[in-house]
Amino acid sequence: MVNPYKGQKIVFFDGVCILCNRSIDFLLKKDHKKRLKFASLQSESATNFLRQIQHHPFSEDTIIFYDEGRIFTKSTAVLKIAGYLGFPYSAFAVLSIIPGPLRDWLYDYIAKNRLRWFGKRDTCRMPDQETTGRIIG
Repeated sequence: MVNPYKGQKIVFFDGVCILCNRSIDFLLKKDHKKRLKFASLQSESATNFLRQIQHHPFSEDTIIFYDEGRIFTKSTAVLKIAGYLGFPYSAFAVLSIIPGPLRDWLYDYIAKNRLRWFGKRDTCRMPDQETTGRIIG
């Protein structure tokens, strides 16, 4: 099967989580070169794509970053995404010296509590006029 996302950089996120959506708003604003695309993990296109590349299992509490054929999750995904935003956000890459399990422990703690702390939407975000072409299905 042909990969329709070849060469792209896609952030897969929980579409109903308010913290996640605010993070996507931030990324949309700071990604001046418009290199990043976004897809809700609840969307059919995300589910089909992640199954196609055999990324199992995936859960809605884990950010997944697809970067030109490579998959990154959790804290590593966050650091890789920050690298595309330019300075000062790209400077967060220095945090990669912290061992992944320790970074992911913090990530998991926040992910586990995010809905209780920040709430959730009733529905996933939909592309608007400004984000059409950057938010996938």
